[in-house]
Amino acid sequence: KDTSQKKANPSPLHRFLTCIFSQTTNTSTMKTTAALLALAASASAFAPLQSTKSSSALNEFANGYVGAEGPEPIPFSPAGTSVEFDPCGFAERAPEWLPWFREAELKHGRAAMLATVGFVAPEFFRVPGEAYSFEAIPKVIDAHDALPQAMIQIFGWISFLEACTFPALANMNEYDRAPGDFGFDPVGLFPTDPEKQKEYKLAELKNGRLAMIAIGGMVAGASVTGNGFPYLP
Repeated sequence: KDTSQKKANPSPLHRFLTCIFSQTTNTSTMKTTAALLALAASASAFAPLQSTKSSSALNEFANGYVGAEGPEPIPFSPAGTSVEFDPCGFAERAPEWLPWFREAELKHGRAAMLATVGFVAPEFFRVPGEAYSFEAIPKVIDAHDALPQAMIQIFGWISFLEACTFPALANMNEYDRAPGDFGFDPVGLFPTDPEKQKEYKLAELKNGRLAMIAIGGMVAGASVTGNGFPYLP
């Protein structure tokens, strides 16, 4: 066995699982824990090559990630704006988890942007099929209960896509991959200029944040009022 290469430091995912389950004494639980840790360890073999983080990025707020620039007004924040807005102090309390936080925010934002389009579009046109017609389902919100098999398929595909990201997520802190970057850009939208890249990332982040709030409001409005778009009383 070649021992010339250094063993990678345990990722936050490894440390988290170890911390959570080290207190348990139940035999079956310990077996499950061992399987989870083995899976996380094997997943690291598929991660990109390791790289060293710059000290300048580590000294910046939230590792220098976009989104802290502001200056949108926030009345109840200490500074009165969204500049470096972190009321719970996650950036200071868990700096090693910042890449995971940003990855989670981007993934939820992307899902929410798709969800807003998917929630509004069927209000105006439907896919072929009697089960999906306006007569069968007058309001989009009713599709949740009227089409249980479709909901299961959606959940299954989401779970599959999420599982595909496990190897990259397991070693995010130790390897050369920006949070949210899965190398998927089939039409080449991501710019090559660094300044344009920053603008692109910031636009995606802000639109994702808005979409997360929007889809929550849309679903709540449709459920409470029972009306279709724009889901008002």
